This record gives sequence, C-alpha cells and structure tokens, in this order.
Amino acid sequence: MKKILVALLMVLMVAGTAMAADHLKIGVSIPTADHGWTGGINWWAQKAIKDWKALDPDVEFFLVTAASPAEQVGQVEDLMVKGIDALVILAHDSAPLTPVVKEAYDSGIFVVSIDRGLTEPVQNIYVAGDNPGLGQVSGQWLAKALGGKGKIVVLEGIPCVINTERVDAFDAVMAEYPGIEILDSQPAYWSTQKGLEIMENYLQKYPQIDAVWAQDDDVLKGVLQAYKESGRTDIKIMLGGAGSKDIIKMVIDGDPLVQADVTYPPSMIATGISAAVMAMRGDMPGSWYYQHQWPSKIIVPAELVTPENAANYYEPDSIY
Repeated sequence: MKKILVALLMVLMVAGTAMAADHLKIGVSIPTADHGWTGGINWWAQKAIKDWKALDPDVEFFLVTAASPAEQVGQVEDLMVKGIDALVILAHDSAPLTPVVKEAYDSGIFVVSIDRGLTEPVQNIYVAGDNPGLGQVSGQWLAKALGGKGKIVVLEGIPCVINTERVDAFDAVMAEYPGIEILDSQPAYWSTQKGLEIMENYLQKYPQIDAVWAQDDDVLKGVLQAYKESGRTDIKIMLGGAGSKDIIKMVIDGDPLVQADVTYPPSMIATGISAAVMAMRGDMPGSWYYQHQWPSKIIVPAELVTPENAANYYEPDSIY
C-alpha cells in the first residue's frame, strides 16, 4: 500500500498544483506500538510526515503516541491547545475518544479518523481497511487451496466489530463448501503469545488439521512456532493477514506452509495524513474535472498477496 501515498504525492506534482503559503498545523494521534501492526502504523506515520515535510515545508506536524485511552484524550486536548488545523487519529478505544474528538470537530478542526472509528460521526473523513473483504478473500483463497475439502481451525482477533466482520465474511464463504469443516474458532487477540497457546491446544485436541486461518500475521507467528515444536506434519496450509514484512518474505521465499497473505496495511495512516494535508490545501484528486468535497469514507482494499505479486507489498525497512 506504499503506492497509495506515492500516488497522492504524484497527483500534486504532476498536476502542477500550487501549494498555498499558509502555515498548517496537523496533529497525528496514534496508539503506542504495542504489537506489530501498531508498530507499522507508527513507522508509516513517520514516513508520511517526512515525505510531506519535504514536499510542503509550510506544514507542521505533531505526532503523539498513547499507551491508554486516557493518555490519548489528554494528548488530543494538548494538540487543540497548540492550535492544530487538522487532526488525524487512530483511536486507542472508540468510546472514550469520541467526546474529545467531537470537541475538536465542533471547533472547526478537520478530523480524519483511522481504522477503529468513533461512536459518533464526528470526522470529515474515515479511512479503514476492508474488514469484510479480508475475511472473504481469506476464505476464498483457503477454500481453493484445499480443493474444497478439509478440516480448518480459526484463530480470531480481539472480540470487536471489525473481528466480527472478518469472521462472518469468512464463515459465509466456507458455508459454500460442504466439504470443509471448521473444527474450532477462538479469539487470539492479535497476539503472538496467544496464537502459540491456542494452537498448542488445537494440536492436542484435534488429530487431523488440514489448514489454519490465523487472521493476523502476529498470531500466525505463534501458530507456526507451536506447529514446529509439535513435530506434526499434517497441516497443508496456514494463512494470516495484515501483510507484515516477515510473512510476506516467507511468501516470496516459497514457504510451503505460508503461500499467501491478505493485506490490512498499516500504511492506511499515511493515506489519512495525505488526505488531511491535501484537503486542507484544497487539493483533491480529480478536482480539476468536477467540483465536490473529499469523500467521507476511504476503504483500503484487502488484497491477496501471492508469490507472483509479493514483492510489490514487501517493505524491508518497515518494522512490520
């Protein structure tokens, strides 16, 4: 998804759009990197800020990270005191952050909400990955890889709306294949350690497993460790999700167990930062053809990563 940021930058340069000289202040508020994907969010936020500073020196960024919802609320309040023109936020938790974001939105600050969303429509733009798409693409690929037959175990994410969207879409695909049986499905909280523990239990409980859907690449790493330590050889395929560089490298290298991945790119934060800058500058892709506002929702597609295209998704310098 690094191509999204590049494309947005190229829109401005190729079109010859004149940047306004006004000084802009943009706050970027994200959770602390407590697991791989949020680490990727932090990395991509820093990259986008660096790129935009080079392109438009009159944009001042304030990047803050929070280890808890309460800390993030305080940081957003501080950003408002600094007089930010726009706020790009990935909420640590939707409900506790909504009131302070509403305060910012009502005061005229342009708000771009990323991924987890808010409990009220208090943003100008919402940027997120395609959660139903992730479940659907994962299910379709696994079903095809299994030839429509086999026994599957599932390791879900954190019990929440986006996890439900993913699992429901996956289950809907599997319902079309009577030859495939889902043996078990448990939340692994997007945690490598939890993935290891649950997979150890699955391996003890089920004498035959043909495939694993781990939903998340951090979880998949724990699953792979448990499987390796078990000494079993019956599992044919394992599929994670989100597009971590370690798992994509396994796809590139032709790992027999990890032959594909499905994206849920942390680079969506870069898309959100770019949208905030361009919207504040009055620059919208295609605006020279027609007049309207920026879209209120940008959904980043869930894309299947295979050996044929994996190099396009591999970002070796990223921490995720």
